[in-house]
Amino acid sequence: MNEIIIRTATPEDAKELLEIYAPYVKNTAITFEYEVPSEDEFKKRIEQVLEKYPYLVAENNGEIVGYAYASSFHSRAAYQWGVETSIYVKKGKRNSGIGKVLYQELERILKLQNILNLNACIAYPEVEDEYLTKNSVEFHQHLGYELIGEFHKCGYKFNRWYNMVWMEKHIGEHSEEPLPVIPFREMKKE
Repeated sequence: MNEIIIRTATPEDAKELLEIYAPYVKNTAITFEYEVPSEDEFKKRIEQVLEKYPYLVAENNGEIVGYAYASSFHSRAAYQWGVETSIYVKKGKRNSGIGKVLYQELERILKLQNILNLNACIAYPEVEDEYLTKNSVEFHQHLGYELIGEFHKCGYKFNRWYNMVWMEKHIGEHSEEPLPVIPFREMKKE
């Protein structure tokens, strides 16, 4: 695989990103979404994230091969130093280092925003099956996330119940007076 280039997503990337996301919706329990969103809906999701947080795409030879983004962990003010992270890599391109590069860049930017806590909400099978493995948890553990909680039989897809786990990673110092969070749209372009 040649060099992976990471850049900020734009709403115009929605069609290509949906091509990556759709198989996860249709064929896996990795996302608990049942229906593939429309291109317009996906554009709105990208725009909404970019107001406050990074939404990144990975390109290889001009082809988008994955994306990652952060979103609000919770809407209340006291939670502003925490985000939820999400990542999707194109089928056939997984286990090639793309996810690691995407998450490293996401983490770098979030640190610059003064974010302290990364949280990942991950679908988790009691027993692995054709729709869901424990790979996502293993990926996050490899990148320094720790398992902090599990909800049982809380997601229903493909006529089966799945668990959900929360994982976290601290990326900054939790001081008595944390620095204010800088919205992504207000950051200087580097």
